[in-house]
Amino acid sequence: MFPLKLYLCSMLPKKLQDKLDQRREANALRQLKVPNAELVDFSSNDYLGFSKNSVIFSRAGEILKEQNLEQNGAAGSRLLSGNHKLYELTESFIAKTHQVAAALIFNSGYDANVGFFGSVPQRGDVILYDEFIHASIRDGIQMSHAKAYKFKHNDLEDLERLLAKQDEMLKQVQRDTHTIYVVTESVFSMDGDSPDLLKLVDLCEQFSAQVFIDEAHAIGVFGTGIIDELGLEHRVTRLVTFGKAMGCHGAAILGSENLKSFLVNFARSLIYTTALPPHSVATILAAYEHLECDTTKSNSALKKLRENIQYFREELKKQQFKEFFIKSDSAIHCAILPGNARVKHISATLLEAGFDVKAILSPTVPAGQERLRICLHSYNSQNEIKTLLSLLAKFLRNLPA
Repeated sequence: MFPLKLYLCSMLPKKLQDKLDQRREANALRQLKVPNAELVDFSSNDYLGFSKNSVIFSRAGEILKEQNLEQNGAAGSRLLSGNHKLYELTESFIAKTHQVAAALIFNSGYDANVGFFGSVPQRGDVILYDEFIHASIRDGIQMSHAKAYKFKHNDLEDLERLLAKQDEMLKQVQRDTHTIYVVTESVFSMDGDSPDLLKLVDLCEQFSAQVFIDEAHAIGVFGTGIIDELGLEHRVTRLVTFGKAMGCHGAAILGSENLKSFLVNFARSLIYTTALPPHSVATILAAYEHLECDTTKSNSALKKLRENIQYFREELKKQQFKEFFIKSDSAIHCAILPGNARVKHISATLLEAGFDVKAILSPTVPAGQERLRICLHSYNSQNEIKTLLSLLAKFLRNLPA
């Protein structure tokens, strides 16, 4: 007989059970699944194949031996016992790579965004953020005492309107004691598109606004990131993450030495968590070293990825269904196919054909904006890309008008 205490502990409160039931009814219930390694990967964020790169794996081991670090964990937060010497070595390398004064490593991109926005914007400050900004930034903003307003996706006219309005309001309460922060991504994770960053930064500087750019899906895909590519490294604060193209784990905030010191003192997600183990930090350093070396090779992973992106775009033109896709120069390409049931069905059918392409459902994206999210990689063949799009074409051409 099932013990009553265990039965009661296994029950969810009704409010929680109702929320789960609503997800099931909307065909939007999330579940954890083990990836099938036999499928053709068009879903992971491993854009350069670094997560399986044997050179990076071996080099991380060499770094640990060089630094005489034979331990499995950090054994504490960075402010206690966890700040092993690899942190300083890796942060210096990252800062030099991105041509900034300082880098501060966090355990993840989520931790970095929550840490920054939960501590840096102060009461009386204003945050203006793109309406499609990542959930980690939204969560950080909710922890902040600053006021926050969203602007239309990649719409600089709407941003300028808000900047002018907030600038005028802050002038009435001594403008130089309040800061406006403008937040966007260089590549949006659920759309694959990018804002005009040069114009955005110019616009923000007109209003003396601070700019924060999330480069999670740009680093590696665009060399060391779009900010470096555009020469904006000294005009913005930015986040780089290592769990996408860099193939490992963690993230860093790039900026001034004073910003780094402030975050060490006030970013709760850094202060109150166990530090990354030496092996994780060694892998970050090895990945950065490999990226630096890879970009100089004629057959580099980055070159292959760029070729695949170009080939994909050309095939979209040939198949004549570009109108379904959001314009993107990145490794992320999304076909808008409204309705959770429809997009899940297409994803499942592609799965049966051997292709792993994820359906992105509402509420992750707004209702009516459900989509297939195709992630391209350096290790995808052009034949795999062509076959995938040929299969997808059959669905798209038969969609009701």
